[in-house]
Amino acid sequence: MNVSITQIKIGNLSVKYAIRLVAEALGMDDDDSKVKSLAETIHKKTEGNPFFMLMFLRSLYDEKLLQYNFGAMKWTWDEDAVNSNIVTENVASVLVNKMSRLQEDTQRMLMVASCLGSNFRKSAVVGVMKNISRSEMRSAMRSVSSLPAWLPPLPSWGSPSLLSPDLTNSTSAVQSFSCTAEIIRSSSSESLPSSDLTNSSAERSYASSIEEFEGEGLCEVDDEECRFMHDQIQSAAFELISPEQRDSFRGRIGSILLQTLSPEELEASLFEVVGLLNCAASNVTDEKRVELARMNLKAGIKASENAAFDTAKVYFKAGHDVLGSRGWEGDYRTMLDLCSHCANACFVTGDFDSMNELIDEVLSKDIDMKEKYRISEIKVKSLHNIGKFNDSVNTALDFNRQLGLPTRKKKSASTFTIIREYIRVKRLLKNKTAEDIANLPRLDDERYEMWRRMNEHIVSCIIHVEPTMLPLVIFQSVATSLKHGLSSSSPSGFAALGSLLCGPFGKPHEGREMAKAAELILEKPGMRSRATFTVFITQTFCYHWTSPLQDTIAPLLEWYQRGLEIGDTASACWCLNSRSYNLFYVGRALDSIQEELEATIQVMTQLKQDESILQIINLLTTVKKLRGIDVEAGDKILDSMLATAASNDDFSLSSLVNVMKLEVFVFYQEWKEAIELVRKAGNVRQFLIALFTSVRYTFLEALTYLKAAQSASGWKRRQMKKCAHKTIHLIRGWSKNGNVNVVHYLYILDAELAVLNGKNKKAKKSFSAAIATSSRNGFLQDSALAHELASTYFKAQGDEYWGKYHIERSRACYQEWGCGGKVEQLFISESGTTKVEVTDDKADEFTILSDGKRSAGTSALIASRDLLLEGYRTELDNGDAESVSFQSE
Repeated sequence: MNVSITQIKIGNLSVKYAIRLVAEALGMDDDDSKVKSLAETIHKKTEGNPFFMLMFLRSLYDEKLLQYNFGAMKWTWDEDAVNSNIVTENVASVLVNKMSRLQEDTQRMLMVASCLGSNFRKSAVVGVMKNISRSEMRSAMRSVSSLPAWLPPLPSWGSPSLLSPDLTNSTSAVQSFSCTAEIIRSSSSESLPSSDLTNSSAERSYASSIEEFEGEGLCEVDDEECRFMHDQIQSAAFELISPEQRDSFRGRIGSILLQTLSPEELEASLFEVVGLLNCAASNVTDEKRVELARMNLKAGIKASENAAFDTAKVYFKAGHDVLGSRGWEGDYRTMLDLCSHCANACFVTGDFDSMNELIDEVLSKDIDMKEKYRISEIKVKSLHNIGKFNDSVNTALDFNRQLGLPTRKKKSASTFTIIREYIRVKRLLKNKTAEDIANLPRLDDERYEMWRRMNEHIVSCIIHVEPTMLPLVIFQSVATSLKHGLSSSSPSGFAALGSLLCGPFGKPHEGREMAKAAELILEKPGMRSRATFTVFITQTFCYHWTSPLQDTIAPLLEWYQRGLEIGDTASACWCLNSRSYNLFYVGRALDSIQEELEATIQVMTQLKQDESILQIINLLTTVKKLRGIDVEAGDKILDSMLATAASNDDFSLSSLVNVMKLEVFVFYQEWKEAIELVRKAGNVRQFLIALFTSVRYTFLEALTYLKAAQSASGWKRRQMKKCAHKTIHLIRGWSKNGNVNVVHYLYILDAELAVLNGKNKKAKKSFSAAIATSSRNGFLQDSALAHELASTYFKAQGDEYWGKYHIERSRACYQEWGCGGKVEQLFISESGTTKVEVTDDKADEFTILSDGKRSAGTSALIASRDLLLEGYRTELDNGDAESVSFQSE
């Protein structure tokens, strides 16, 4: 049965509610002066923690300072005696006193339980107790009188998540380590000491201890499962162990569990057992080191399969350290696996220094190409992740050369070469359908699989530095699949081919067929390792050419989540990145986009996804500028990003920034700045191949040329008009091929072209169609833009009625979109001087006063905020935006 569980975190109580709690516990009135005094005193000691407040009351009762008077039928206490006692008490001393009153066997059982975690199984504790002698327990036990007056944080091996029930109870597939366990068992020469008690008396003693610590409120027992009522109680129980004996005591418990648990129980308790054994790793004999290292390897793999890479990294490092410098000679295979898996876990968690150390360690050894591939791939991905695209491509190409397979040089490709290679792939396809491609045989050559995977990484990097090479790498990968068979890298290859066909080659229906083939291949067994990357390509580069852009938003979010679950962090963040831009293009409210982008930056900062962070900052800065927030600082930040992109030869990022700058220029009707940007930016589409961003840029570019032509004359007018015709021709071709997302673009451009040619009837008709189409399809921002352009046209024609009507409709649409800066601009242009009164720190909550009257609008004077949030802590408070530096490394 599916049950939804809501966890409510309760903070510390105020004095007011502390008084109510004490009064309720004692069954007395909360206005009683004695109750208030007692509650206030307890509150000072516990800081209002409800659990410890009740524990203090219980300790007063245990010490007979709080008694129930049956004659008066109420609780009574000597206020002076109680206050005197409480003055010397604190949480630690209350727990110490409680421990001192427990039976000795109960204290011992709590010692063992504290080593197993906040949640533990009763049978596990009893199993340890049965196999450890009283003399061992006494030597490890600390005198209650020597317990500290304060409780230090509970120490644990590695990470607190090691004892997480989510990991402990995982049923994910991982090879059984029972063989390793058996080796350790058989290699152990020491016999377990027998208990000093008979079985029957021991069972009674264990049952009595469990009843006691449950009755004392220390633990909650639910049949087999137990848990400490508070982490401070677990800390106090752990403090019962002598500091000098803690590591060896936990290691001893781990050894007992290893030898007594069944293979199934051992599998379920893998993390606890390995964690306990690691506590005493320094004392492990040489014979047992390899076995312990292998167990750490198993635990790390299991944690990785649950996407707990921080935890996995701890296990892998522990196994690596257990083997030490002699590990390569002692157990080459285990050491190699530990280094490779640990390097990947470090990559996913952003620990690049540790990752590079492990990569260098592996590559310094004489290993075969298959093993070199594992570690080289991590290096290629990490270089991409930190924005070193040239280095990433060079590393991948160098590895492919070592494989002895055809590898292209990193240089620009001519149009002739691209067309020639396309024809070759076309011949290999021979009109195959998606189903035909999906039914191709499997690849059985490991060299080609490694080569193809490296090509896949090259595809994701080369667009930033040498985009003309991209088609050649894609054609090469697809040709290999068609000639030699399919592998897990084939889906992304066919998806990438689909993006080329949809975009540069203008064959969206053929491209969609390739995308379909990629998805069909993913359904085959063993083909889903690159599923997130494949879906990112199909949803970002293929489907928007023939389907509504809105249809990509839900799948991209779904695969962002799936990618994180399987550890494909980079592809997951690319999905989220693409979704964010598509939300902007489809006209989602800007305030909701800003909120999501700010949260996204925090997530990507934690995941160390530098490339994606820069792209999200680019969009966030644009959104805030449109809302009228931090406008001047935003300009400087975008300029800084352009400078950084230029210094890193990252043409893709610079193109993306230029598109967003052009968006702002067009919406604010800054046509002079817009035409300067278009001329300076060059061929942006070359670096944004098949993205909807390239489609959007083409529309903005064409509109900018038309506006420039309208304000020019002579040869300049003819030149601008010619450029506009060229870009409009591109959009018209996309529309004829079924791109439903550009229909309203064409109507807007047709209207402006008609204005340029003096065709008034055509202009009116096209403006009406543009407004109707953009509104019907949900492109709110473009509906606002169409209304504004129509207003400009009608006013130029002397038609004040329709001019005013369209500007009002434009303002309403901009306001609904949340474009506060634009609403303010329209208000100023219509009414002249304004006084802006900011009534709240939110951009949409404002009042504009003009001539003593209130009017709705959006304030452009919003308090400065950090554009880069926690991930990029940039000092903008003093307006020092010049110091903002966007480094890709």
